[in-house]
Amino acid sequence: MQLPDTGQVKCYRDVSPYDEIPCAGTGQDGEIRAGATWPNPRFTVNGDCVTDNLTGLMRPRNGDLAGMTSWYSAIDYANDLTLCGYSDWRLPNLNELESLVNAEVSNTATWLNTQGFYNVRSSRYWSSTSCAFDTGRAWVVYMGNGGVSNSSKDGYGYYDVWPVRSGD
Repeated sequence: MQLPDTGQVKCYRDVSPYDEIPCAGTGQDGEIRAGATWPNPRFTVNGDCVTDNLTGLMRPRNGDLAGMTSWYSAIDYANDLTLCGYSDWRLPNLNELESLVNAEVSNTATWLNTQGFYNVRSSRYWSSTSCAFDTGRAWVVYMGNGGVSNSSKDGYGYYDVWPVRSGD
C-alpha cells in the first residue's frame, strides 16, 4: 500500500512561536505533499460498512463497535466479526490505521464522523503491529490528533477496536 498524502497543506516555523509561515522552500509536508492523492470521494458508504477509496480497505461505519478492550481481546473480536456479509475481518496494522489520519484537521475523529462513519472516538485505537523493541507491546493511534504511541498487550491498556478487511 502506498502511503497516502497526509492532507497537510500548511507549514509552520520550527522554533518558537511555531506560527504558520509560507510553505515555499521549507521542504515541509505542506509544501511537498508527498504520497498518494486522495480520491474524491475518499470514502463510500455500503450499508453498515465504509470502503476507503484510497486504500481499498473496508471498515465498519461504527467506530466504536466493540468499545475499549485489551489487545488480545481486540484481536479476537476482529477475527470473530461477521459484518456486511464478510467474516474475514482483522485488526488493522499500524500503516492501515494511520492511513485514516488527516493532518489538515484538528481532530481526525470529528472529521471521520462527517465522512460516512459514526461513533469514531477521539481516543486510541489498537493496531495489530507489535513493537520491534518489545513484542509484549503494540502500537496504537490516537484518532484525535493522529499521534502514535504503544501500550502493553497484557491488559494494562484498554483501547478501542476498529476492524478492517481487504476490499474486493
